[in-house]
Amino acid sequence: MFVIYGSSRPNGNTEQLSNVIFQGIEKEEVYLRNLNILPITDKRHDSEGFQEVGDDYSRIAKQMLEHEEIVFVTPLYWYGMSGHLKNFIDRWSQSLRDKELNFAEQMKDKKMYVVVVGGKEARLKALPLIGQFKYIFEFMNASFEGYLIGEASIPGDILKDEWAIEQAKSLNKQLQALK
Repeated sequence: MFVIYGSSRPNGNTEQLSNVIFQGIEKEEVYLRNLNILPITDKRHDSEGFQEVGDDYSRIAKQMLEHEEIVFVTPLYWYGMSGHLKNFIDRWSQSLRDKELNFAEQMKDKKMYVVVVGGKEARLKALPLIGQFKYIFEFMNASFEGYLIGEASIPGDILKDEWAIEQAKSLNKQLQALK
C-alpha cells in the first residue's frame, strides 16, 4: 500500500485520522511537503515534449507504480486538494507521455482511496473534490475503492469526530483484509 500525504502541516488532523486507518497496516508513506515537486510546465504541444525536471517527482511516481493500493490523503484546502497533491497529480501529464514508464498501463486497475479532512460541513463541501478524484481515477482506468471525509477545524479536533473515527476503523479492517 502506498500512502501519499498532501498536507503542509506535520501531524495535522488529516494525518491523525490516517493513523487510525493505517494502524497495523504495512505501507510505504510519502509526505509531499518534504519533497521538491515543481509545478508542471505543459509541454504537450511542443515539438520537444516534456523534458526531465530536476526534482523528486519521477522517483515518487515510480515508487507509487510499485503498489496496487494507493491512498491519497489531503486536507480540504479552499474546497479542493492541497497544492502539494495537486502539483503531484498535475505532473501525471508528463508521465503519461513517457513511453518508457508506460504510466497509463501501470496505473490501470490500481485500487484508489481518498482521505480528506476539512472544517465545518466538510462531508458536504468536500464532495466536489471526491468527484474530481473519481474522474482522475476513471481517466487512469483505476478503481475508486472508497473515501472518508472527516470534520475538524483546529489541531486535534478530528479525534472528536466520532463518525469519522468509526469509519476509519472500518476502513482499517477493509484494508487489512486485502493482505
